[in-house]
Amino acid sequence: MSTTPLLLHRDDETHGVDQYARAVATAVAKLDSAVTYRSAHGLDSSQLAHVHFTDRLWGSTPERAAERFERLASRGPVSVTLHDVPQHSDGERGFPRRTDCYRRVVEAAAGTVCNSAHEQRLLELALGRRVEVHVVPLPAQPPQPRPAGWQPSDEIAVLGFYYPGKGHLEVVEAVATIPASDRPRVVALGCASAGHEQELVDLGRYAAELGVEFTSTGFLSPEERLARSRAVAVPIIAHQHVSASGSLTDWLSAGRRPLTVDSDYFREMDTIRPKTMLLVREGRLAEALRSALREPESTWLDETTSTSPSIEEIARAYLSWWAAL
Repeated sequence: MSTTPLLLHRDDETHGVDQYARAVATAVAKLDSAVTYRSAHGLDSSQLAHVHFTDRLWGSTPERAAERFERLASRGPVSVTLHDVPQHSDGERGFPRRTDCYRRVVEAAAGTVCNSAHEQRLLELALGRRVEVHVVPLPAQPPQPRPAGWQPSDEIAVLGFYYPGKGHLEVVEAVATIPASDRPRVVALGCASAGHEQELVDLGRYAAELGVEFTSTGFLSPEERLARSRAVAVPIIAHQHVSASGSLTDWLSAGRRPLTVDSDYFREMDTIRPKTMLLVREGRLAEALRSALREPESTWLDETTSTSPSIEEIARAYLSWWAAL
């Protein structure tokens, strides 16, 4: 089996998982010029290939997503990085179907990567057995320094696609406890995930009822996302059922030290990257927001803080893993 894989994408440049697949492929290609990056559609090769998988990217249903991956793997060996690992918060209908989908993908794959030990535990809990998984964390770039004379916008921001459980609701309710005269705006830096557009509209109406100004920027280019991330007063991650968080690494790459609601995953990330986030204990979100608004400079990373592993280090980790398959 070749140790130089074909790196595949799903032809969706707006999807975060496909964007990440492209970023990894670009970094790997800088280290190994033999790497080929192409669409997964129509692949017919005995060479090792690698894909990034979430059922919502690969099919309109978990069953179709699994079928599509199995069909690809039947043509040649395919290793996989799993994203959005199933968990009980998917609901009584969604969890069993997504669990069966990911079971089929793991069984068909030549090797499996998760982005955290937390995700590996979620996967094993869902499948009810030990799973051989290689853990490769999501990368962050070295932080950019806080601009001289920085003046924050009057905004608290949640970064990334909107969907229920991402934390927007909890942030709105926490901001509603701040006196109206000092109350900042809440902004979603990104658009709604497919199928959740109406829920985003409904949240805006609910926020208005609470006296909180809530807006969404819609889809942002990488340059726009970076600029807005560096402008807001307080960056926050309030996932209720986090699997892994690209929002965290985006905040860090922008030089920000976000408030993060305490969880198994964020404690793991805090261990990997010390002093890069402000962990907020359960029930203390409103208090933490008020404190950060008083001292917004606390939400910037010190220039000497390490955000390793970088995308280059992640690329090397993948190359080493593929060589061992």
